[in-house]
Amino acid sequence: MLASGNGSNFAALVRAARDAGHQAVLLICDKPGAYCLERAERLGVPARLIQYGGRPRAQAEADIMAALEDAGADLVALAGFMRLLGRPVIERWRGRILNVHPSLLPAWAGVDSIRRAYEAGDPVLGVTVHQVDEGMDTGPVLGQERVGRAATLAETESLIHQAEHRLYARLVVELLDEVD
Repeated sequence: MLASGNGSNFAALVRAARDAGHQAVLLICDKPGAYCLERAERLGVPARLIQYGGRPRAQAEADIMAALEDAGADLVALAGFMRLLGRPVIERWRGRILNVHPSLLPAWAGVDSIRRAYEAGDPVLGVTVHQVDEGMDTGPVLGQERVGRAATLAETESLIHQAEHRLYARLVVELLDEVD
């Protein structure tokens, strides 16, 4: 799994995979001090910090691919990884690299999706799990869950994160079951 921040989706995926008899083999994080690294330690998942800063993107992504290969990854799940991945990574795991996005794609692709949809007055928001391709939130959709607008932005964000954890975990486990 690849993450850049808090790691709540990472933790939900690890627990769901374990409950289904699968194993998270590695967390890769690109941000020093990100909370997902602490979560990985508490969950007993090996973690690697691979930073992009100050070096070519291709070099960082070659290190990511090598780490995933060494760990024996069958599937790559982005869990709050806030970078677009280059063609070599996408090609290596095409069809087996997934992302969860907090909107009903194609609406509100990119960052700050929940806030933008909420401020626009959307009555129904949601989450999308999709395969990753070279674009930003443009890969084939595997599933979506609708979430009604709550009274506040904070309540709406909480509902969306709960939906992310449910939908993403279910779809990742289904794909892992197919790989086995």
